[in-house]
Amino acid sequence: MSAADELAPIAPGRRWPWLLAVIALLAGAFVLRLWGVKQGLPYSYNLDEGSHYVPRAIGMFGHSLDPHYYVNPPAYTYVLHAAFALAWGGRAGVSHQFATDPQSVYVLARVIAAVLGTLAVWLLYLAGARLFDRRVALLAAALFAVAYLPVFYAHQALNDTPTLAPLCLGLWGAAGIVRFGRIRDCAWAGLGVGLTCATKYTGGIVVLPVLGAIVAHVTAGRPVGRSRWWPWQALGAMTAVAVVAFVVADPYSILSWHGFTDALRQQSLAADDALGKLGLTQHDGYTYYLWTFSWGLGWAPLVATVGGAVGLLFWDRRAALVLIPAPIAFVAFMGAQSRHFGRWLLPVFPIACLLAAAGVMLAIDRFGARLRPAVRRVLYAVAAVALCLQGVVHSVHSDVLLARQDTRGQARAWLAANVPPGTKIVVEPIVPGAWLDDIGRASPLTAFGDRWQRFTPNSLAGTGVPAPPVVAAEDYERTLSPALLIGYERAGYCWVISGSTQSGRAQVDPSVVPGAIAYYRALARQAVVAARFSPYRRGAKPVRFNFDWSFDTYPLAYARSGPVVTIWHLRDGGCGSVD
Repeated sequence: MSAADELAPIAPGRRWPWLLAVIALLAGAFVLRLWGVKQGLPYSYNLDEGSHYVPRAIGMFGHSLDPHYYVNPPAYTYVLHAAFALAWGGRAGVSHQFATDPQSVYVLARVIAAVLGTLAVWLLYLAGARLFDRRVALLAAALFAVAYLPVFYAHQALNDTPTLAPLCLGLWGAAGIVRFGRIRDCAWAGLGVGLTCATKYTGGIVVLPVLGAIVAHVTAGRPVGRSRWWPWQALGAMTAVAVVAFVVADPYSILSWHGFTDALRQQSLAADDALGKLGLTQHDGYTYYLWTFSWGLGWAPLVATVGGAVGLLFWDRRAALVLIPAPIAFVAFMGAQSRHFGRWLLPVFPIACLLAAAGVMLAIDRFGARLRPAVRRVLYAVAAVALCLQGVVHSVHSDVLLARQDTRGQARAWLAANVPPGTKIVVEPIVPGAWLDDIGRASPLTAFGDRWQRFTPNSLAGTGVPAPPVVAAEDYERTLSPALLIGYERAGYCWVISGSTQSGRAQVDPSVVPGAIAYYRALARQAVVAARFSPYRRGAKPVRFNFDWSFDTYPLAYARSGPVVTIWHLRDGGCGSVD
């Protein structure tokens, strides 16, 4: 099952089953990525989605193609910019569409992410077929198609999923290097490396499989007629194409060099912030990413990945050189950072899927060689179900929930029905600023056209209560104290909307934010619960705060997406009672 023994020609009559299987797989992968694509809209509840790619793609219509933002590379942003131009014309059309119907803009951006995620599944199949055989390729692609993390993040207009398409192109090129050793395969691999880096910097890990492929081809013995300079020619071709592809997809990495390098330093500092991130439940990144594999990919695939790596070391060392170093190096680097999130692991998921599928097929082929073909086919089917079942269950469950109204949408609907426009409210940073808007209909009752008047630190002027500093959402809990409730009442802010994705951060380590703990206790004493919206199914135990499971819908305890949203009404001072 090595690359040297890869696919013998197939008779035309036998191609159809493979073709139909791949088409069915891609259709299923696309459905899983498209189902629930309107989740949360017209408001984008993911902070990164609402502040990075879509807004910046629209912003380019007002200036040059310079994104003026280099913390994340711009390839996906450029794709969105081109798509928006095709859909709505120039600056005026796109701006009008975003102002009056932002849902359609986000849906288009998310559909593009879903398409690129499905393309990655197909490219992974092609890479597996080159490096191993069609059985391994189909199983690896199936696992990748249903695995929870790739499916969940294909629903959002973020660069995580789009990165996987060029990354799998790089793997396809690497497999071609192992099998054929042609310079054009090196060029394809370089194209994948360059485009991947221009979409997400950490996707550059794909260069290790490409380098491993060059080493694997050299150590296999030089084919007749191959120049002794081939390794350097291969490396040069890959590098040249990668650099050109990166610069074309991210031209301002050169044209705005100082901004680009400053952003890289900023990104590095953010990932390794000595203060960490308030609410981190695990401070050992290695343990965290091992845990992430267990649910983002699945327990059975995790075991099969390790088994596949061990098996390849004995039975297919060329494939081992291609696939094994990258996941180890990636986890070693990312695990050493002070911040860690499940989606940061996505760049090595395609490689893990290939290892898992190869491990299963190697085990059945080696240890079941004397079994009847029919028995082996049953084993293949059982293994496929074992690898994919966890992903199917949780991905389908998540899609069902994403198609339902988010708890923040429920809370807004309740406020719209029960709290008059212009009312002063305090909203924790669990929603975007546009959440206060009636899309396309600015309110004449507030300075910014919001339906309700939102609390800001300046609102405490004249109340005698010191204003808290303006901070990022992740540090909001550090600013809280019971005294704020007095300020709310004196300033006429009687409604407080709280969410568990904020209060939960304080519960992780109460000693770090004692003021927040005291604030929530005082809030429970001084206010009544006017309404509460829970994402959990009836009788389910609430999920403990976590930066993955509190923001995605993996746990089966969820019945819809979103945090627990509580709408409080203060009853002291001038607030009085609420009916």
